[in-house]
Amino acid sequence: MHTKDSYPMLSVEAARERILDAVAPLEVEEIPILEALGRVLAEDVRAEANVPPHDNSAMDGYAVRISDLESSPDRHPRLRVIGELPAGQVWPGQVAAGEALRIMTGAPAPAGADSVVRFEDTQSDGQWVVIQRIPSRGANVRYAGEDIRQGQIVLHQGQPVRPQEIGMLASMGHERVRVHRRPRVTVLATGDEVIAIDAPLAPGKIRNINSYSNAAQITEAGGEPLVLEIAPDQEDSLAQRLQRALDLGADMIVTSGGVSVGDFDLVKHVLSTEGNIDFWWVNMKPGKPMAFGTIGGIPLLALPGNPVAAMISFMLFGRPAVRKMLGYTSWDIPTVEARLREAISRKDGRRHYLRVRLMETDEGLEAELTGDQGSGILMSMVAADGLAVIPEDRHHLEAGTTVQVLLFD
Repeated sequence: MHTKDSYPMLSVEAARERILDAVAPLEVEEIPILEALGRVLAEDVRAEANVPPHDNSAMDGYAVRISDLESSPDRHPRLRVIGELPAGQVWPGQVAAGEALRIMTGAPAPAGADSVVRFEDTQSDGQWVVIQRIPSRGANVRYAGEDIRQGQIVLHQGQPVRPQEIGMLASMGHERVRVHRRPRVTVLATGDEVIAIDAPLAPGKIRNINSYSNAAQITEAGGEPLVLEIAPDQEDSLAQRLQRALDLGADMIVTSGGVSVGDFDLVKHVLSTEGNIDFWWVNMKPGKPMAFGTIGGIPLLALPGNPVAAMISFMLFGRPAVRKMLGYTSWDIPTVEARLREAISRKDGRRHYLRVRLMETDEGLEAELTGDQGSGILMSMVAADGLAVIPEDRHHLEAGTTVQVLLFD
């Protein structure tokens, strides 16, 4: 069996790179477009027709021939109204010299007319309309193909699907779209001390926080969490749970607890005997003891047991893996710069992730610690807007120092 000295401590970047190297975008499925939000396109989408399909009015007004207005000797030309055209209908004739057609927004532009005068720029008695302001040629007309040309590649493979992409798919008549499927991620909490959240809280026991917070993070990242029953500190029980994860068709397994140096920290031991360990230590706080490897050919991310450490570790390593499996090519966490409101000293040579709340001031964003930064203090996460990153080589930062803050939202 490997000892802890067999595994060098990795930087955050090196650990993330190893995890990402072990996963790939998942296979493709075709789904209704309303189910595609947050997914990633697995193919280019090409327009089969122009959008809009025909010239149409961009305003409620009057369709006119601009030459009638420009050649009129009157400052305010007067035209005969030949009818009214609502949206969804087509005018059967054409607009001839000296005529105007009352037209509604979205209605197809009638033959003969080349411009639309807004209602507010006219006066009408029903049979005649006086043009009080002459527009330019082509005013207030949306032309066929103005938005999309037939044959144009509108959406590209690898593009995330947002509400605007769903609207675009609908505009092109696509009811279904091909995307990478969601990764199935099993979630397993370990430890004799961990009990179900609805169980009586007995001395020495703690409720199963991690399965829920990590499952929520998986959902937020775009995956499908499958929560397993808590595994006690017994190798056979843990091995059974891991086999259950494989039987469920997991694309990734996320455990919490059982990865430090205690005699009962069994996850790394079972992982090394039933599968393999890639790394065990990461140069960060919280979250230093965190293992990664494979079992049954499936990547397994073994997070620390403390709730804050587990959440931060998943944010830095699990989320990018889920996003890559979804087909994303970028998984950077949104980041802002903020000035510390208090001095911070750290001397252990690790990269620290401190929970902070952000405040907008006249001088810009400021970051304030959310209290006790212990890895078991979940309120430090609840009160926080993000994580202030304190580099490994910075042992003391004065108040006012600018730091990077990884945003939760």
